[in-house]
Amino acid sequence: MSDNLRIVWARETLPVEGPSVFLAGPTPRLGGDVESWRPAALEELAAQWTGEQPLTVLTPESRGGKRAKCYDDQVEWETDARAQASAIMFWIPRDLAVLPGFTTNVEFGLDAPTGRAVLGCPPDCPNPERNRYLIYVARRHGVPVCESLVDTVTAALELVSTTS
Repeated sequence: MSDNLRIVWARETLPVEGPSVFLAGPTPRLGGDVESWRPAALEELAAQWTGEQPLTVLTPESRGGKRAKCYDDQVEWETDARAQASAIMFWIPRDLAVLPGFTTNVEFGLDAPTGRAVLGCPPDCPNPERNRYLIYVARRHGVPVCESLVDTVTAALELVSTTS
């Protein structure tokens, strides 16, 4: 990874200041066959970020795949991280069989009105029809809606540059 990114994994200490992006969206289940979309997002963030300071990327996935012992610890960390982030980048490659994103739906509903959310919904995902309402909510709140991961990262970084 690039020197211009700092990655903060789930339940690690949150930074006090500086530009940051929270990677919101469905997380593959531990031991499943589905790979995370977040490594591709990290690569794209590193490629696009040109800020003077390193960009902190807050990811709800655990370092080394080590899951939280207590569900509340994970939820508290994610809630605090989303509240602190300069931008909250939602990427929702909806697949009801393996990446349903039910928690993501609630998080997006909470974060859409903040002015710090970006929504990415690929039209070629297995269940794009299940993203229709999120797209509707996004448009109601003026949240940028993108169809590719590259464009979603671009929109998130535009928000970072205006909020940091």
